[in-house]
Amino acid sequence: MKTYVFPFYVKLACVLISILLLGYLAILGHTILTPLIFGFLCSVLLLPFANFLENRLKFPRSLSSLVSSVTLVLLIAALLILLGTQLSSLAKDWPAFKEQVLTSTADLQLWVSKTFHINNQDQINYINEAASKSLSTGTTILSKTLMSLSSVFLLLLFSFLYTFFILFHRRLIIKFLVKSFKEKHSDTVYEVIYQIQYIIKRYVVGLVLQMVIVTILACTAFYFIGVKYSFLLGLITGIFNIIPYIGIFTALVLTVLITFATSSATHVLFVIITLVAIHVIDGNFIMPKIVGSKVQINALIALIGLVLGEMIWGITGMFLSIPIIAIMKVVFDRVPELKPWGMLLGEEDEVAIPLEPKAEKLTDAISEGEKD
Repeated sequence: MKTYVFPFYVKLACVLISILLLGYLAILGHTILTPLIFGFLCSVLLLPFANFLENRLKFPRSLSSLVSSVTLVLLIAALLILLGTQLSSLAKDWPAFKEQVLTSTADLQLWVSKTFHINNQDQINYINEAASKSLSTGTTILSKTLMSLSSVFLLLLFSFLYTFFILFHRRLIIKFLVKSFKEKHSDTVYEVIYQIQYIIKRYVVGLVLQMVIVTILACTAFYFIGVKYSFLLGLITGIFNIIPYIGIFTALVLTVLITFATSSATHVLFVIITLVAIHVIDGNFIMPKIVGSKVQINALIALIGLVLGEMIWGITGMFLSIPIIAIMKVVFDRVPELKPWGMLLGEEDEVAIPLEPKAEKLTDAISEGEKD
């Protein structure tokens, strides 16, 4: 059989066209793909619990999948309720926040007047003009906000449904993936499936542990500083820290604003120093040991993935970019033609992840499913 060797520029053109088409399809399929990937991540995280209910407690597969999905929903709801309770107590300080803003605005006007020789009336006219322009677009902003809230609700709803159905049909999905390739590649397919399950589970668990540790550090530091709503500010810091690089900056802005409204300027300075210190500890010790050891992706690729994820899918894309890159790396490392790309995504001098026998475990799981 005659084999054709294409020139380098033809291969490069095919790669670029494929990347552009995949990006375009990702943008078009945002509504379907985002909750589907969230559901996949949640189902991988809940898989041990679902297996425990099914194998040890003898739950039917449908009931074990439903109980696992509902348990995750209840945990998320409890976290949101806790956060909402803290925010409702924060609303009591709204008058103090307004007074603080007015005082600071007056001081700022005085400083601008002395420094740039712009009288207060000119400043007020400029502010009123900017405010009128903002009000003219207020209806559009409000409608976009309501649409965003409805989109978040739909995302959570469909993520729950996808989680349930992926758990319920997990053995069918594995059999489909195995049958999609030649029989001689079955062991490789089983190994890829096991690796993806291992990495995603450890990554999500690592993120949760990182969030808990950062929250405890922030709450403790804010408590000893004497900041009001130390628990709320620590919780905000821990939750936003899940988003790499961008999250800690967002948490810093929100925390400084809340501290500015309820405390003194000295507390604001201490809060900034505390968050910078926590970020240094998290970036150099917590994240490399807990999260970085689970997903071997170099910082350059992670940063590019975050930017592309935000461009394609927004905030959800930033969160999903790292798991997607990790899955791509697992696949690339197992396909000979794509191994250079897998090497590009990973760290230098990688340490192989110790694995137990994979094919036998997944084969037994499938055979048990067929017996059912």
